[in-house]
Formats: sequence, C-alpha cells, structure tokens
Amino acid sequence: MKILLIGSGGREHALAVALNRDPNLTELLIAPGNPGTSQLGENLPVDILDGEAIAELAQERGVDLVVIGPEAPLVAGVADAVRAAGIPVFGPGEEAARLEGSKAFAKEIMAVAEVPTAMARVCTMMEHVADALDTFGPPYVVKDDGLAAGKGVVVTSDREEAVSHAAACLAKEEGDRSTKGQPAVVIEEYLDGPEISLFCVCDGRNVVPLAPAQDFKRAFDGHQGPNTGGMGAYAPLPWAPDGLVEDVVARVAQPVVDELAHRGTPFIGLLYCGLALTSRGLRVVEFNVRFGDPETQVVLPLLKTPLGGLLLSAAKGRLTGSPLRWSDGAAVAVVLAANGYPGKIRTGDVITGLDTASALPGIDIIHAGTRARGANGDSIVSAGGRVLAVVAHADQPEEARTKAYEAMGKIGLEGSHYRTDIGA
Repeated sequence: MKILLIGSGGREHALAVALNRDPNLTELLIAPGNPGTSQLGENLPVDILDGEAIAELAQERGVDLVVIGPEAPLVAGVADAVRAAGIPVFGPGEEAARLEGSKAFAKEIMAVAEVPTAMARVCTMMEHVADALDTFGPPYVVKDDGLAAGKGVVVTSDREEAVSHAAACLAKEEGDRSTKGQPAVVIEEYLDGPEISLFCVCDGRNVVPLAPAQDFKRAFDGHQGPNTGGMGAYAPLPWAPDGLVEDVVARVAQPVVDELAHRGTPFIGLLYCGLALTSRGLRVVEFNVRFGDPETQVVLPLLKTPLGGLLLSAAKGRLTGSPLRWSDGAAVAVVLAANGYPGKIRTGDVITGLDTASALPGIDIIHAGTRARGANGDSIVSAGGRVLAVVAHADQPEEARTKAYEAMGKIGLEGSHYRTDIGA
C-alpha cells in the first residue's frame, strides 16, 4: 500500500510514525513534510491548498490512499478534488468540513441532531455581542467562527478582553454561508468540568472510536495564560467514566454523521469530538475534522491495529464493526514552544540535544515547527510556535511522564518554554 500524507506539522509526523508500523505499507510520501518525516518517507513539495496539484501528484505516484492532515486544505475542498480523480482519500469534503470551518454551522448541525452542547449565540454585530455576554455572564467564552489555528477561543473573566477578542473576530473580511457571508463570533456559556478529546474514524455511515485523551490548552502551568494549539497530552484516561466512549458515539458522533449523510454530504475522515464532562452531563465543546495535535501523538502509539488499513477502509466506505486492538501502556506528550508563543514568536534558533533525547528508550521526538539548515541539512532550527513534542510511552502513566520530562531536559532551544504539569 502506497500512501500520500498531506501536511507538515506535528500531527503529520505522528501519523507518519504510526503509518510506518503498518506491515502493508510499501511506500510513504509526505507533502511537504518536515525534517522529522524525512526520516520516515519521501518529502515532496506541494501547495497543500491546491487540490488539483495534490490529485495530480497522487496520480503520478500511483498512490492507493491520500491522507489529509491539516484543517485548512479540508475546509478548502482539497479532498473533493482528490476524490474526483478517483483516488481514495481520508478526509471530509468541503461541505462536511464546515463542522470545523464554521462554529455556527457546527451549532446548527448539533441542534438538528440533538447533540448536547453549550448554549450559544452567533453574533455578527457588536451590540449582539454585548447582549450575549450579559446573558451568559463570566467566565466569558468567545470563539472565532472560522479557523484560527487553535487560538481562536478566549475564556476570561475580563469583559474588556472578551469584547476585544469578539471585535477582532468580526473585523475579518468574510464569514461562512451559515451567516450569509458575514464575519461572526460565537458567545457560549462556560462549561465546567474536565475536558476530553475523542477521535472517531468515519466512513460516511459508520463510526469507529479511538481511545480518549486529554490535552492542555493553556500556555502555562496550572492552566494559566492564553489558549494555545495544545501544550501537551496524555492517554489513556483511567479516570474517565465507564461507558464514556460508547455514550459519545451514540449521542454525539453517530447523530452528526447521520445528519451529514442525510444532507448528501457524507463525513469520511476523522471526527474530533472535544468534550466537557460538566455537572449537568456530557457536552460538546467543539468539533474538528482531522486528527488533533497533540492528542494524536499519544493516541496512535497505543494503537496496535494497523493504521493504514483502518484509514483505507474508511476512505472506501468499508469500516467494519471489528474492535480495534490497543496496547496496555500509556503515553505522554510535552510540547516545546518557541520564544513568545502563543504571541509573537522568534524563529531560526538552533535546537540542540535531539539525538541524545531520541536515543532514550521509549521516546519519540515529533517535529512540528522545525526546518533543516546548513549545506547538508544537519542543523535543525525552530520555524514555528509549537516547535516539537517529546512523546514517551511506558507501561504506567507516571513512568511515561517521568521519561518525557527526562528527554525534554536534554533538548535546548533559546527562549523556549514548556509546561511541567502535563499529566500530573
């Protein structure tokens, strides 16, 4: 099986690691990839938003499956172009991808499918924002309706900060069709309780859940600081209620997949269910339409079922009810962030100690915002906000956590920071 993986971040590196464990994989192409993925397959240049170019590349290289990693090409309809070329693709088409592309659309789908979620108002004018903030009260939850690279949500008790974020969201040039093209912001009630991420593999009709994980969105220890794209994660969740996964599939994932199928826009790909276990029961915080980062880094190392075969079955509409196979261990991922993240970042700083850290048993270094520099590409430097993740797997959660921080201590990057309480 020959696979073309689209993307260049930590999620794609983690997917590449997992795909390489599939015994049926004969060749892995990653476009455009990063310094980490270059060790696992062939990196190829491509514009990830150009569906025709990706379809042409897939045809030229005779791939059996295209896996689209990031959200932007999915929302742009790249999967549609690949499917039109007759190539199986794991990733929803443009219409189904609106679940992530527009939070207003996601709320519409949840309302029709009777999926439990936070009460919310979709606002296109600042006077409506003020009224919604007064209705729900603090802590204020203000969400950009569109894509924002994991940084479009503000949760704050400072009304001025909430208003400022809402104004920035409404200053965009255009919005989704669900708001008639107007920029929009979603104001929600605050959901108490722990949050959980559950990935569901979908083939347009059927849903197969993976193991739940928990990520850490705030930039600093103790859940302080601004929201980020994720500063770390761990899996499994020994404290999760019995029957949680089955409940989420029955009440959340399957109704959404059924509703999209009913509309003629089947969801084929990865449905990421961001959930809160509130004092009033299960609630959906958000949907994404692709593997989450950094949860992918801790879920896939525990999966024993070959990933490539699973994704190909979904792409072809042939998921079966056979249970997935999992290891009994645990995984912890700690993200190393660049100077200034999640604000204005500095790039181009040399990263040291990667070989030493990766040589430790049970450790994977997952590249995200890195690039190779030098005549032979032998120097790795920072090239993004979340630079890399140290992923440790072990028999017990605390052992995995200890190993992750031991490896992180071997890595140097001037001005960088990471949380020290992941999985604590």
